[in-house]
Amino acid sequence: MRKLFGTDGVRGTANQEPMTAETALKIGMAAGRQFLRGDHRHRAIIGKDTRLSGYLLEPALTAGFISMGMDVILVGPMPTPAIAMLTRSLRADIGVMISASHNPYQDNGIKLFGPDGRKLSDKIEAEIERRIDNGAKEDLVPSDGLGRAMRLEDALGRYMEHVKTTFPRGLTLDGLRIVVDCANGAAYKVAPTVLWELGAEVIPIGVAPDGTNINRDCGSTEPAVMCEAVRAHGAHLGIALDGDADRMVLADGTGALVDGDQVMALIARSWQERGRLRGDGIVATVMSNLGLERYLQKHELSLARVQVGDRYVVEHMHMHGYNVGGEQSGHIIFGDFGTTGDGLIAALQVLAEIVRAKRATSEVVHCFDPLPQLLRSVRFDEPASLETADVQHAIAQGEAILGEDGRLLIRKSGTEPLIRIMAEGKDEALIGRVVADIATAIAGKSK
Repeated sequence: MRKLFGTDGVRGTANQEPMTAETALKIGMAAGRQFLRGDHRHRAIIGKDTRLSGYLLEPALTAGFISMGMDVILVGPMPTPAIAMLTRSLRADIGVMISASHNPYQDNGIKLFGPDGRKLSDKIEAEIERRIDNGAKEDLVPSDGLGRAMRLEDALGRYMEHVKTTFPRGLTLDGLRIVVDCANGAAYKVAPTVLWELGAEVIPIGVAPDGTNINRDCGSTEPAVMCEAVRAHGAHLGIALDGDADRMVLADGTGALVDGDQVMALIARSWQERGRLRGDGIVATVMSNLGLERYLQKHELSLARVQVGDRYVVEHMHMHGYNVGGEQSGHIIFGDFGTTGDGLIAALQVLAEIVRAKRATSEVVHCFDPLPQLLRSVRFDEPASLETADVQHAIAQGEAILGEDGRLLIRKSGTEPLIRIMAEGKDEALIGRVVADIATAIAGKSK
């Protein structure tokens, strides 16, 4: 069992356990030792988003890797998918992204990538935790074996060129006006530049990070600002990234939101027609709407569901030969282009479909009518509150009320002390009542 790692690395409040310099040092040492795999000169790549606490964690991780004999390549503020790409491109042994994604600036996190550019498996994370628990002093290299640290100055350019290669040759964004909200996060330089270089007129927002404004009233978790900017500027599309740019949500030309389910439906159908889709379907999580599943079935495509977390989507894609997958929240993975969710690449694939279609954006990006779905989060102090008789009774009642035409999902968040309640069905009022009853039962047991 993992205690330190959640569904997306290690995460917590900065300068409090586990997000302290001391624990970051231990993670660097343990992960460094885990990936020593031969006599070659070992390399670790470290990137970060724009949080103030990145200055705290980056040098601690660096020291941990150096103490194990690893050289460290520092790339500064970069999107998470850029770290995955650079880990493979530079033939590094491990990649590290310091970010808490969509969380507020007070939080931070550490995401680890193996030499293949994929997030680590549960098994490897458990092994790293075991090394931390056991201590690593006996693994320290002698003074003449210490690693070195260097800064890679052209890392942004390398990633931008990679992103642009995913946009089809022969197409341009000429004539398109695009709002891009970078959440004052890791893509604040990259995203507007890539869109402009491909020909778009770009209206950038959320591009003035100060260390404390990441995700604040902007980005994919607060998309109202992006939607309003689309309407105000008469834009064809809006793109809202999260703090580390591994996910995005869109707004069509009317300012209406477009989530990851619609994006996956659009790409799956288009790639099917072009003979590009592998696996005869896509991979999504248990959170994706039933409307997506029925849309795919209508086109003789399958939907494989996995537990929440983009790394579980990637694992299933890799094991079963799919090349498209993702999450309703906007993590979209294209196996042809990368090993993890990439908000900017996902947006470019949608833009390619818009350019090809030569129709209104709203007509292109809305593929199906989703069933009413409600998601609510309840903070808990005692995780066992899900197992009490009152909570189990409320869940059983909810399942009976929704019947075969609906779904109910209750799960613990892997990144925050929250229990997520999701219900969907034909009757919006009914699912609202089901969710409220279960939330009340959970909240009553968490006091």
